[in-house]
Amino acid sequence: MSRARLIVLNSALGPLDYRVPQGMTVAPGSIVVAPLGPRQLIGVVWEPERLPTEEVGDNRLRPLLHAYDLPPLAAPLRRLIEWTSDYYLSPIASVLRMALPSSGALDGARSITEYRATGHVPGRLTPQRAQALERIGDRMGLVRELAIIGGVSDGVIRGLVKTGAIEAVEVAIDDPYPVPDPDHDPPALEPAQTDVAARLHEAVDAGRFAPFLLDGVTGSGKTEVYFEAIAESLRHSRQTLVLLPEIALTEPFLKRFAARFGAEPVAWHSGLRQSQRRRAWRAIQSGEARVVVGARSALFLPYANLGLIVVDEAHEASFKQEDGVQYHARDVAVMRAKLEEIPIVLASATPAIETRHMAETGVYTELKLPDRYGGARLPDMAAVDLLASPPDRGRWLAPELVRALEENLDAEEQSLLFLNRRGYAPLTLCRHCGYRFQCPNCTAWMVEHRFTRRLACHHCGHIMPTPHACPKCKEEDSLVACGPGVERIADEVATLFPDARAAIVTSDTIWSPAKAAEFVARMEAGEIDIVIGTQLVTKGYHFPNLTLVGVVDADLGLSGGDLRAAERTFQQIQQVSGRAGRGDKHGRVLVQTHDPNAPVMQALIGGDAEGFYAAETEARRLAGMPPFGRLAAIIVSSEDQAEATEVARLIGRTAPRHDNMAVFGPAPAPLAMLRGRHRLRLLVHAARAVPVQEIIRTWLDALTFPRSVRVAVDVDPYSFL
Repeated sequence: MSRARLIVLNSALGPLDYRVPQGMTVAPGSIVVAPLGPRQLIGVVWEPERLPTEEVGDNRLRPLLHAYDLPPLAAPLRRLIEWTSDYYLSPIASVLRMALPSSGALDGARSITEYRATGHVPGRLTPQRAQALERIGDRMGLVRELAIIGGVSDGVIRGLVKTGAIEAVEVAIDDPYPVPDPDHDPPALEPAQTDVAARLHEAVDAGRFAPFLLDGVTGSGKTEVYFEAIAESLRHSRQTLVLLPEIALTEPFLKRFAARFGAEPVAWHSGLRQSQRRRAWRAIQSGEARVVVGARSALFLPYANLGLIVVDEAHEASFKQEDGVQYHARDVAVMRAKLEEIPIVLASATPAIETRHMAETGVYTELKLPDRYGGARLPDMAAVDLLASPPDRGRWLAPELVRALEENLDAEEQSLLFLNRRGYAPLTLCRHCGYRFQCPNCTAWMVEHRFTRRLACHHCGHIMPTPHACPKCKEEDSLVACGPGVERIADEVATLFPDARAAIVTSDTIWSPAKAAEFVARMEAGEIDIVIGTQLVTKGYHFPNLTLVGVVDADLGLSGGDLRAAERTFQQIQQVSGRAGRGDKHGRVLVQTHDPNAPVMQALIGGDAEGFYAAETEARRLAGMPPFGRLAAIIVSSEDQAEATEVARLIGRTAPRHDNMAVFGPAPAPLAMLRGRHRLRLLVHAARAVPVQEIIRTWLDALTFPRSVRVAVDVDPYSFL
């Protein structure tokens, strides 16, 4: 190639042409360094015919500066990047960046200097230094990483290095990973599991695109079954990617994987240090990393020889990315499997309606595990009518649930209370003047976190100390917490059962794989009697001595008019119910609700999942909603409300007319301000066959917006805030 067309890692730039200097060899997919003005940018060589642009004469081309000594990004990955960019209407450079998340990984150095605490306490221990050393603990990282962990500036860390409280360590970052052994400790599968595993074996052996829905009740042994597919992929010397929805699930999964295969897989998630990310990326890219388990971002990594993809808990809404490139990892994973021509397994006890529809129409092959492993029974489930049997005044747990907790404590069995609301209370107000604490950056209430004595916005992260007096009327001791969060339930548990050992499990307390591992170890050791948690505890955990689940507010997720509200409520309660009675002891579930006759509650209590999904699916069909129709949201935001409104109205006025497509709005978004930006939304609703992306792209490309206004498109939205 004498000239090369590049995608550079700058989403504001389109394809750029460069001259390939004599002696340099590049091909489509090659990773290179190119000049742009005085800067140097990383880019990837692309097929010119796939990225048309204005032709530039050879005499005007600048030469490439450097080509990395790395294999080119493979054609299937390049096609996936193009497809994701096109389908989700995102700049192709933004998608490419997810395949190249660390520029340091491109270099050949095999060690890096990191820093760790020595245990020495400096003579001059300022509050900032003390805070940094306390938070860093035994963790290791670059100066910038330790500064972020410690909540201090880089200068504080460098000062601690000079005093000897933190030392430099040369870290090898390319040591080979241990290779999992497919025959290390194979499980004794039951007949139903054996049949399903055999189908997956055949698909891995065939090496063709084959999408499977592995639909098994909670505790049916889905993980053991797809482990057998991973074992077969290992025997063929191919790589496997396992996607998990939550970083907190990674550590328990690694432990379970190591017990089966004798070595841990390679982890990929946001909690990795920079050196760990570099080592993992290079191992994935070289093919050395045989099994990778990670969050959704692991989907775009440059696997050398991918042979199988598994999406665990495939129904989870957290697989949809809500900022940047707003893609759904489950759907993109299916597309990657198709482009790579490999099998993919979507595993879930409560598959999404979209996934069920694909199975019903024969696009996916459904494999069912209808019974729990080892003869364990599904838990008994009953509704607690909060109108007929309300909690005591100032309490949130009904008498029936309190008695059940007491019985479980007497029996030395563990209990779980589920409430999908972090903090102590969702709203704090003044009883004297009625003032309500609202985030200054968002149209959202500040959530009280009593354990840390602060008010926090869960949308933008703004925090403030909990004041002693009302900021409006200055009345002291007048602030009242309204409604319950998990911390308030924990307070109630402590009052009712002062000797019980309780633990709160939310993203505030389980923020890393290490914290998740610590929680699992305490549960398995019997050091916790009652867990109070959010949706973080609804999936993936296996505690044989946990026999009681109490759903504190089953109605919480049904408000707000969300398209998927009933489905999500059903999934969450079904999943959290599945934590009970997974061992020899039988489990029970008590669901507190103000409306036990609601269809979703009737389906849960009656165990009629098929009836519930049939009714929800038919309602979607009649309304033309996904999977029978298409949605796309256009979100306009600006720090200037008038400017955002003007642009949103312009978009609304110029909306194209198309058969079987309607455009609603603009209207203020339910979260009308986020991070200091005013937000308006338009919603596009179309029939399945309508080329929505093409229409929106043509529509918006014809308009000009002020630079201070952002216009984002969310294809197949999951959040309507």
